[in-house]
Amino acid sequence: MKTRKIQHGDNWYVLATLAHTELQPQVLKSGETFAIFDRFGDIAALAAADEGLFHNDTRHLSHMELLVDGLRPLQLGAGTEHANSVLGIDLMNPDIAVDHEVQLAKGTLHMHRTKLLRQGACQERLTVGNFGADTAEVRLGLTFAADFIDLFEMRGMRRERRGDMLAPAVAGNTVTLSYRGLDAVIRRTHLRFDPPPQELSEQFAVFDISVAPGEHRDLEITVTCECEGEPAPKEATFTQALDTGRREWQRQHEEGCRIETSNPLANIWLEQSLSDLAMLTTMLPSGPYPFAGVPWYSTTFGRDGILTAIECLWMDPTLARGVLKFLAGTQATEVDEKHDAEPGKILHEARLSEMAATGEIPFSRYYGSVDATPLFIVLASLYWQRTGDTAFVREIWPNIMAALKWIATYGDPDGDGFVEYARKSKDGLTQQGWKDSHDSVFHADGQLASAPIALCEVQGYVYEAKRLLAQVAQALGEEVLASELADDAMVLQEQFQTAFWCEELGTYALALDGEKRRCQVLSSNPGHCLWSGIAAPEHAQRIVDGLMSPAFFTGWGIRTIAHGEPRYNPMSYHNGSVWPHDNAIAALGMARYARTDDVVNLTTAIFDASVHFDLHRLPELFCGFPRRESSAGPTLYPVACSPQAWAAAAPFAMLQACLGLEIVRGGNEVVMHSPRLPPFVDWMRISRAGWPGASCDLLLQRHARSVGVEVLRKDPQLKVTVMA
Repeated sequence: MKTRKIQHGDNWYVLATLAHTELQPQVLKSGETFAIFDRFGDIAALAAADEGLFHNDTRHLSHMELLVDGLRPLQLGAGTEHANSVLGIDLMNPDIAVDHEVQLAKGTLHMHRTKLLRQGACQERLTVGNFGADTAEVRLGLTFAADFIDLFEMRGMRRERRGDMLAPAVAGNTVTLSYRGLDAVIRRTHLRFDPPPQELSEQFAVFDISVAPGEHRDLEITVTCECEGEPAPKEATFTQALDTGRREWQRQHEEGCRIETSNPLANIWLEQSLSDLAMLTTMLPSGPYPFAGVPWYSTTFGRDGILTAIECLWMDPTLARGVLKFLAGTQATEVDEKHDAEPGKILHEARLSEMAATGEIPFSRYYGSVDATPLFIVLASLYWQRTGDTAFVREIWPNIMAALKWIATYGDPDGDGFVEYARKSKDGLTQQGWKDSHDSVFHADGQLASAPIALCEVQGYVYEAKRLLAQVAQALGEEVLASELADDAMVLQEQFQTAFWCEELGTYALALDGEKRRCQVLSSNPGHCLWSGIAAPEHAQRIVDGLMSPAFFTGWGIRTIAHGEPRYNPMSYHNGSVWPHDNAIAALGMARYARTDDVVNLTTAIFDASVHFDLHRLPELFCGFPRRESSAGPTLYPVACSPQAWAAAAPFAMLQACLGLEIVRGGNEVVMHSPRLPPFVDWMRISRAGWPGASCDLLLQRHARSVGVEVLRKDPQLKVTVMA
């Protein structure tokens, strides 16, 4: 589907408006730059589309199409390699006729396009090979354009005025397209062709080539994104960029924890997830940070970064450190209602585009999420448990204390013990939990909840933040603080049961509204309460039973809202769809309350769904229709980000839940509590568990009701414990 944004009760709603029958687009990302191509490797060749080359949320290339003697080539295949860093497309020429007489038969020429992104540039090598018996004379054309629209314009925002397109510059083998924005910043797109084309203008390049039988010709095209005020991208040849990318891929592949199973499809699923995480992760000055998703959220998001880091913490704690470092550095220090900022609050999202700079959108640095702040403390505590990195925790301790103070003050303005939200920014998000659609929090009659709103899962995050931080404080010698936090967590858990439990529903209320009325709606949010541990044991069992009942469980995963609720719609963004990360968090919660069979069933469902998605890539979400025997697979949600960071990390959290896996005591003990393997896996090998630092290689063999664990290799200082 093609997407445009409309006013629909929510300023930031993304709506699908144009039917789209093409295959899934091809996606590349590197740093602050990403590109979306069609299956030919072109950009928006046939109609207005979401494709393009983007840098800092600005489209620097809106059109590029390859033509052979004025005709579009025939597509043979496309795919990515080296952790999504390189895209390859195979094409062949169509029949080329003059006066109805074929001059060049289809399939005579093979064209291979190799594309990669690196440091703000898209580099392409076009290789043309001749498989015919005669020398082929052919004219290759590339048409191109740049519209420099903001990503939020792509989502459909109407702007009263825009900046100015500047005069194009054509010189030698280069073309420069430029735009001066309303922020007075000039953005440029440089196109360089090697060898120089026979014809070159501001809109097209033409190459007249002659290829002898059995020979090939190479053309290279480099498109560089430039923005005033940023360091100029480093120039590199295509070969240099390709070699550098391959070396980085090889290093990443040889380092870190890796998983291999008996099931080739499961291996593809896991490798694709690792590749997507690698592609989405951007190296910032503060360290690695997983950008949320392509295309709409290719930037830093607090909540997304934290939950992604938690999902794969057992495999790679370096991601958590990078997330914590960045969010500590961008933590709010003053009240700024325009950006929903308050001292101690953790960032929701940050944008660097023109519309962010001009204030047309409030997201230059925006703090409108109620859950990122307690989750920041949760991640810091879990990181310490996983690594024992006391020095780093001491470094960000002032930020942790500021976040804790926000929870007690701005987060709980009426002092009732529950953290709640009500937006201050007139242009900000109405709903500020992870389900941030405007209509995602409502009562049993469908009426939208009034602010301030206290979400059930947020209270769980606060509970877990205080409980875990108490352990860290104790280890750091902060005994008074540790005791206070432990007591606060216990009191909150007791208050939560009274205020949120709905006996008639058998679950916790979705939220309390501004009048402290329960939103008595069957939602997936209590699954997060299982993960945080705030759920009472007797309540937890009923919650799991409900989540795995037909009202919630589709056979492909758990819906966000149960079938039968007043706003239930399996095609909605948050009111009946299935989100992989939401399911992964629920799975971790089920494991916490020893519901391992349900964890295995849920993991199996998400894996089964992944088989039907392009590249086995889990999207941001998919529709919540029930699984049918006649169904080819789950139904796609038309404007879901794919890849999406917390969806890519979901398989690793679900496997952790299946195995009851923990890495504790500063990374020096690997513990498994009643491990199980899902039925689609007979054996699993985990290499370098515990990395970085002391690690081990484990071989797990599935039995009917248990798992055999063999330690293949272990560093001497590491302990491996399996608990029945």
